[in-house]
Amino acid sequence: MLRRRARRPSRGVGSGFIVDPKGVILTNYHVVENMTSIMVKLQLQSGEQLRGTVVGTDEETDVAVIKVNAGRDLPAVTLGDSDSVLVGDWVLAVGSPFGLEQTVTAGIISTKERQTDPGASFRRFIQTDAAINRGNSGGPLVNMRGEVIGINSQIATSTGDYNGIGFALPSNIASSVFKQLMTAGKVRRGYLGVFLDTVRPEFARVYEMPKASGAIIKDVADAQGPAAKAGIQTNDIIVEFNGQEVGNAQDLINKVASTPVGQTVQVTYLREINNKLERRAASITVGERPAPRTSAGVEEEDNSGKKGPIILSPRNSSANGSRPALGLTLSELTPQIANERNLKGVRGLFVKDVDQAGLAFDAGIEKYTVIERVNRQSVSTIEDFERIINALKPGDPVVMHVAAYKGDHVTQTIVQFTYQ
Repeated sequence: MLRRRARRPSRGVGSGFIVDPKGVILTNYHVVENMTSIMVKLQLQSGEQLRGTVVGTDEETDVAVIKVNAGRDLPAVTLGDSDSVLVGDWVLAVGSPFGLEQTVTAGIISTKERQTDPGASFRRFIQTDAAINRGNSGGPLVNMRGEVIGINSQIATSTGDYNGIGFALPSNIASSVFKQLMTAGKVRRGYLGVFLDTVRPEFARVYEMPKASGAIIKDVADAQGPAAKAGIQTNDIIVEFNGQEVGNAQDLINKVASTPVGQTVQVTYLREINNKLERRAASITVGERPAPRTSAGVEEEDNSGKKGPIILSPRNSSANGSRPALGLTLSELTPQIANERNLKGVRGLFVKDVDQAGLAFDAGIEKYTVIERVNRQSVSTIEDFERIINALKPGDPVVMHVAAYKGDHVTQTIVQFTYQ
């Protein structure tokens, strides 16, 4: 007779710090995620353990607020200004790595605004070489004045432990999230319902813009969202938001996210009409950003091969490979391919394959996508594409508008790179 063993409860160890004498603690969301109970051990002379309750969490910044009832005021830290820190400043990381309580390690700020996950728009970290290990998560990163300038959150590692690179969420971001969680129990962020890309130098040159700034609408994801209702379209370029210049896509995301939900703002954008960029304005009532969601990508086999593909390389590519090829294998988008790949209504050239040694791979072009435009010109035949590519010289900018079926609809993206 076999008996199933009772499942043992899983346990985790993390760190945190008191930000309010009434027992309010800041830590990471991933420290308390899926926990059925939380015990907080105060690193004070008493060493007492108290049951903690979760006040609120924000998955997008990996922040959580916990409350304990000690029956008295507790010593609290001071949150510093993370925007004022400089690369090279000395810092201390405090926590309980591997359960070793009250451990302090020292290092410097290696860089600021480090993004470790392209899909996490609100996680821009302070990078440090102060040792951070498992159990440090949620602990404070402290400057030489004793002020908390970050929450230790992540490490870059090949072993699972400290490899010299750690990341802390800036205190200014944590403070903003903390205030909303304390007052409303959740974080409300502004929302337009679009996917964005940044105007880079290549795009600015191709579209004859005076400077490389602005955010490109690469896809209007929410047909009923604030941007769509205001008439914003795919390929529009937002250059001002609420009277402020937009530097890049992340700058616009930050501006929108910090705008109160329901507020109406003025947006200035550029739209291509008859091969010229026209300056336009719109009023947008900012919506509420929905909760983050994950989607799984499925890599498919290519079985459409009815029409022979053509492999395209730059003109005059040398035999010794001194100039890299684009590395694209293209075919015309036939009705059969469009039907099989859920690309009905899309016009362009179908990407059969991408050579990992080519320029296109480095630029981010993927298999089974469709190149619709190159440098503002539509491409529907191989001859169209070859004519444009063969006219390029090393150093010329390249901007490709690419469509792909992802999830349950066709999405748009923009690829920008310099021809070599």
